[in-house]
Amino acid sequence: MAETLGTLSDKLTIVKLKQYHTEDEQRLASLERQEAQLRDEIDEFVAAAFGGKIPLEKLTFSANKVYKKEGNETREINGGIGGIFSFLADTNCKLWHVQEKVYEFETVPVEEKDSIVKDLAILNLERNQCIDEMDKTFRAIIESIV
Repeated sequence: MAETLGTLSDKLTIVKLKQYHTEDEQRLASLERQEAQLRDEIDEFVAAAFGGKIPLEKLTFSANKVYKKEGNETREINGGIGGIFSFLADTNCKLWHVQEKVYEFETVPVEEKDSIVKDLAILNLERNQCIDEMDKTFRAIIESIV
């Protein structure tokens, strides 16, 4: 997949979640390096975009999810880059906790299983929508100044 501001931001929020949920010193050191690398990549990407070094069409890379919209309603994502980033971080936190239940799915009561699967589906859709919306918003900002 091509890297965009949205995909880099998504990766950074996941690294931060991993840092929060681990105490292993080796893993924390590795995650610290990943965080620094992603922060640098984001800074370089933004600078290159503002500097006209990235073609406009490469600022977006839509997920193009194919799914039945009826019954799979997602929350509305709006705001600027900061608001979308916040929504993405929140979504990834929720996704993390639902995914934790899946790791021990056999212990989940039968009456809760459908709800967990549905939550995973909706949160994954919202995650991809956040990435796409961040990319579109960033592209619009770049287009307005170029």
